[in-house]
Amino acid sequence: MSWRNLFKFELSAIFTNQSILFTVFGGVLIYSFLYPLPYSQQLPREQKVAVVNMDNSQLSHQLERMVDATPQVQLAARAMSVQEAKTLLNDGQVQGLLVIPEHFARDLLLGKSPILSYAGDAAYFLVYGSVVEGLATAGGTLGAQAKVSRMVMSGENIALASQQYSAMNLNMQPVFNPTMGYINYVVPAVFILILHQTLLIAVALLGGGQNEYYRQGKSGYWLQYPAWKVMVVRGCLFMLLYMPLVMYYFGFCFSYYQINRLASISDLLSLMVPFLLSVIFLGMIIGQLIPRRELATVVVLMSSFPLIFSAGFIWPMSAIPAPINALAQVIPAAPAINAFLRVNQMGADFSQVGHYWLQLWGLVLVYGLLATAMLLKTQRRSKVVK
Repeated sequence: MSWRNLFKFELSAIFTNQSILFTVFGGVLIYSFLYPLPYSQQLPREQKVAVVNMDNSQLSHQLERMVDATPQVQLAARAMSVQEAKTLLNDGQVQGLLVIPEHFARDLLLGKSPILSYAGDAAYFLVYGSVVEGLATAGGTLGAQAKVSRMVMSGENIALASQQYSAMNLNMQPVFNPTMGYINYVVPAVFILILHQTLLIAVALLGGGQNEYYRQGKSGYWLQYPAWKVMVVRGCLFMLLYMPLVMYYFGFCFSYYQINRLASISDLLSLMVPFLLSVIFLGMIIGQLIPRRELATVVVLMSSFPLIFSAGFIWPMSAIPAPINALAQVIPAAPAINAFLRVNQMGADFSQVGHYWLQLWGLVLVYGLLATAMLLKTQRRSKVVK
């Protein structure tokens, strides 16, 4: 009944279970490369666009060259009609189309506002946004050049005209995401979710296997030791198992993908300890509830999509219904994601995420007591059966 023997039993149970090892090491390592891979270029570039030029003037051809010169757009086809361009778009040969109307050059030189028509497949929002941004940039630049030319011809100084062609100057400075890319936006939060889900599955697999073993009328070491000792040893072992994986994510992966790291090691550690403990105890509860260990993967994975959309970083929390938001707060990933993003990506002081830290410790207490009570109940039931 010694601590040493209990550690040996737990280590053996973890490292002889191939499902747990693959989930912990395979899942974390594979997802660290697999998930960010499609977005390694941060933003969609050189999206193919078809142009319908109904004007065929020098200025309209200059606009085509400017569109093709933008990093977002590649002028891939010239269609003779709007219908032909729509066919190219519907067939997937291009991701967008630009229609230059008749009398485009005449209207632009007369100071009128010609209407350029953009279209694209908005099902892929990042692609659609990149196409529209490139087309709008080219059109706006050409319009500004025409206006500056008219001001110079009217006697304005060219330096002043280049600064005063618009009543408002826009100076955009990205905050918290300097590259304006997908990786800096979503990968840090998803990495926390991956750690949460893989750890939850691993602990639930261990508990579910032991629960299945007990339901077959067999006994095991976890029924012989005091429940609180089993809780302490299992919590410590999984903590030690996941700390190197956490360092791998927040260290190597963040450097490899050039993701911001603004938090100190002490702040990260202060948040990581209650986060991991709360997930471990929640996993023990799930393991006690499921009759077969394979159900752990099914139950946890089914919760991934609702959790990622209710955590508050993809869909704003203000737009999430209050009941769903309240339900999400009992899952450790939700407060952990919000705390880590604020500290590590936004440079917040630890005192500004103190309520998330207290929330995580509250979940540790609640889930720890509940898991201990459930294990005690199972141990008492096994003694009655004997």
